[in-house]
Amino acid sequence: MNKTFDLIAIGTGSAASAVVSRCSSAGWQVAIVDSRPFGGTCALRGCDPKKVLVGAAELTDWARRMQDKGVHAGQLKIDWRELMHFKRSFTDPVPKHREEGFRKAGIAAFHGRAHFASPTSIRIGDDMLEARSIVVAAGQKPVDLKIPGVDHLITSEQFLELEDLPPRILFIGGGYIAFEFAHVALRAGSQVTIVHRCTRPLPQFDPDMVDLLVQHTRALGADLHLETEAIGIEKESEGLAVRTSASGKIRIFHADLVVHAAGRQPEIDDMNLDAAGITWDQHGVKVNEYLQSVSNPAVYAAGDAAASQGPPLTPVASYEGALVAANLLKGNHARPDYRGIPSAVFTIPPLASVGLREEEAREKGLKFKVKMESTATWYSSRRIAESSSGYKTLVEEGTDRILGAHLFGSGATEVINLFALAIRSGIRAQDMKHMIFSYPTHGSDLPYML
Repeated sequence: MNKTFDLIAIGTGSAASAVVSRCSSAGWQVAIVDSRPFGGTCALRGCDPKKVLVGAAELTDWARRMQDKGVHAGQLKIDWRELMHFKRSFTDPVPKHREEGFRKAGIAAFHGRAHFASPTSIRIGDDMLEARSIVVAAGQKPVDLKIPGVDHLITSEQFLELEDLPPRILFIGGGYIAFEFAHVALRAGSQVTIVHRCTRPLPQFDPDMVDLLVQHTRALGADLHLETEAIGIEKESEGLAVRTSASGKIRIFHADLVVHAAGRQPEIDDMNLDAAGITWDQHGVKVNEYLQSVSNPAVYAAGDAAASQGPPLTPVASYEGALVAANLLKGNHARPDYRGIPSAVFTIPPLASVGLREEEAREKGLKFKVKMESTATWYSSRRIAESSSGYKTLVEEGTDRILGAHLFGSGATEVINLFALAIRSGIRAQDMKHMIFSYPTHGSDLPYML
């Protein structure tokens, strides 16, 4: 069946939803397609369900920290099956609600894998869809590790669907997925091992704050190995054996479950992009300053599927989707501004960052002051028995601009938003220092960080 639209969006996550809702409201005939349940990564298999698990882990961790300080937690523990049931109360309704929302908006919804047939058409099973414009916003998938035994791995998506949490879990990789899920698993009683092939995990974050997180993760009982590369996985009588290489030496780790946490890439390699004349690589569809394909003007890309300069974050995907819609409706005029976008790792306590890291600021030739301190003795940490926390801030000399802020500790994921507001809006460090915050709060610590 052949059908014609003004716009087709591939994907149903934050970026695609932002595009189709705006274009449909403007009177365009719009179609949306996804090979997975409608809703996208964040709502179904990423940040939202993950944060439900983190919330339970935070509760148990707080109670245990206060165990000899007036709180008696007794048999407080995480019941994994009940927690999964609670998690599904958030995720299960999403696909139906999302599809109903598209239908009410007059957006045609298609289920299946999209393959380009020409510069302006895609095939979905027996359907051939034609459009003036097509937006690629299909999200990401785990990278291919290219090691023997990869079929024994589970992904983060499968981890979020586990009915039971096994006693021994090994994570391959040292990024968001490994640290966030490891901190949940540790609080739920599992033994955790992380193997990461590089010298430093979480390279997007300040190394000094990452060091605090690494030390804290090890103190919790995680067996964390850096410069250790997984080279094979084998099934054994009681679980799995993970063969690793470190400094030329082979070591085998044993686990009941091995989780792929070694990075993700745009899920676009099977879309037959070449048939549409779309230039792309492992980073996504190559786009210009308006998020338009550099080689096919009928195609735009947003979110994780675009090789843009924006970080792979849900708010960025929504932002880029809105910009693409604006450029489609009114011609190319809207360019993304990626200054001051905060990012966080939802460990316990969390790690958060915004702006430039110290090495980035030096590479730019900027002159700035660095302020760094452990805050474990500050009231905000002591009152909740948090033993590890700290910050680093960068303020430019002469202009008093806040160049970057890097936080580790309770409240970091909220306080970082204040720093992001300052960077994005041009609020100077002295202005932030003179703010009067409600006290005692984590926000009231901010002036002492500048």
